[in-house]
Amino acid sequence: MDHKPAVQPQLSVVRDCPVMLTAGIDYVALAEKIAQIEKASQSFLGYPTNLDFDCSELAPFLRYVLNNVGDPFQTSHAVLNTLEFEREVIDTFAWMTGAEEGQSWGYVTSGGTEGNMYGLYLARELHPDGMVYFSEHTHYSVPKILRLQHTPSIMLKGQANGEMDYDDLRESITINRHRPPIIFANIGTTMTGAIDDLDKIQAILADRAIPQSYIHADAALHGFGLAFMDNAPSWNFAAGIDSLSISGHKWLGSPVPCGIAMARRRHVERIARAVEYVGVNDTTITGSRSPLAPLILWYGLRKYGDKGLRAMVATCINVAQYAVEQLQERGFNAWRNPHSPIVVFPRPSDQLIRQWSLAPSGDIAHIVCLGHATQDKIDRFVSDYYADRRSPSGSA
Repeated sequence: MDHKPAVQPQLSVVRDCPVMLTAGIDYVALAEKIAQIEKASQSFLGYPTNLDFDCSELAPFLRYVLNNVGDPFQTSHAVLNTLEFEREVIDTFAWMTGAEEGQSWGYVTSGGTEGNMYGLYLARELHPDGMVYFSEHTHYSVPKILRLQHTPSIMLKGQANGEMDYDDLRESITINRHRPPIIFANIGTTMTGAIDDLDKIQAILADRAIPQSYIHADAALHGFGLAFMDNAPSWNFAAGIDSLSISGHKWLGSPVPCGIAMARRRHVERIARAVEYVGVNDTTITGSRSPLAPLILWYGLRKYGDKGLRAMVATCINVAQYAVEQLQERGFNAWRNPHSPIVVFPRPSDQLIRQWSLAPSGDIAHIVCLGHATQDKIDRFVSDYYADRRSPSGSA
């Protein structure tokens, strides 16, 4: 008879209580982090945000536990919220995005990714058999969203400047014409700021005699700026789109990542579900939402106003063009797409990428000229870039 050895019970290891729960607040660590952030802010050019925005007057709201739950245009049982501020923000963005009065709906999101998820969610609910078309230059979050939603999709080729390949779109729609096309249009690509031509997209849909379609516009960075440009290309509801996403922490500089999801009201009404627990319809992705983000957006829009925002946008575009010219004068192949604050140039050394927090991709990198990117800061960057490209570690 075989005798198997007795299995000895595993003794659990008792872990010491984490230092965080026993040592109290580490004010030294907080001070060191503030100093680190302040230093890094002096040479932060590669990512889209405006470091020149101060909303510290809103600090008293941090004393309260608030929650903007559910549809912002309804009255919730949870009365500790900032929904009245959110409604004013949404109404302002409706004007900014060319929506007809009373024909759009929106809410403040956690950022551009949630806004894109919302647009694609609406599109799939309206067209369960639809096919999503997006270009290879689309933001990296979009393929992830499509996998989460189990939505069939086709990645289109892109042009050198970052726009989608319209011939590839036409051919793909023709091959799959039995599926309603859901077009994911980039209103400013991540790396080069290219704006997909909505007029060309609409012409392709008309030429192919497509009876049902949906267009979502990812205007995370460029939408806010285009709203305050007199010569902006077609990009918003006036161009026939169905939904769009805009970020709030880029041009405006909210210290809390946030954004706006906007859609045609008739689409949203198709997916609304009543929730008795909170007393409002469930029309958003997350349900519970930040009460601070609407306050910050409200504060920024009120603080700058129409004239201030137009001046800010014009200054940023002028600084971007200045950066292009300064780099070109030194012999570098720098360029930018029209209406974009993004300046593209040959990729420098990893050391310079870290020094200036540049955004690299393949053989290029870029800077984004928003509020804190002054001409003086551009001069310092161009000087460092010039030296880097002529050093052994550079790529010249």
